[in-house]
Amino acid sequence: QVQLVESGGGLVQAGDSLRLSCATSGRTFSLLDMGWFRQAPGKDRELVAAINWSGGTTYYANSVKGRFTISRDNAENTVYLQMNSLKPEDTAVYYCAARVKGLSIMVATYNYWGQGTQVTVAS
Repeated sequence: QVQLVESGGGLVQAGDSLRLSCATSGRTFSLLDMGWFRQAPGKDRELVAAINWSGGTTYYANSVKGRFTISRDNAENTVYLQMNSLKPEDTAVYYCAARVKGLSIMVATYNYWGQGTQVTVAS
């Protein structure tokens, strides 16, 4: 089992920055591929960014490319999502998720999920 706990969400103004953190426990973090997802009211959950076990490979949704950066610290068992130039359309609950056996952009392939953290961007 893997436990995931997100933090760092909040209410910000358009153009501001936030950094989300996801602390993990229960399994060797360096074996996990990690993803950040978000879900806005009435919409499907979507992948925002993903990073493989070593941090050497990343993926970003087109909507956040150039604004968001995913990173990980395997010594701290934590994955981060730095979000810059936030827009109102980034408003959503953000979830951290983990999987093994390869980087994936598909929601259904992630085995472990956190409870989510709310990000609200005011215009």
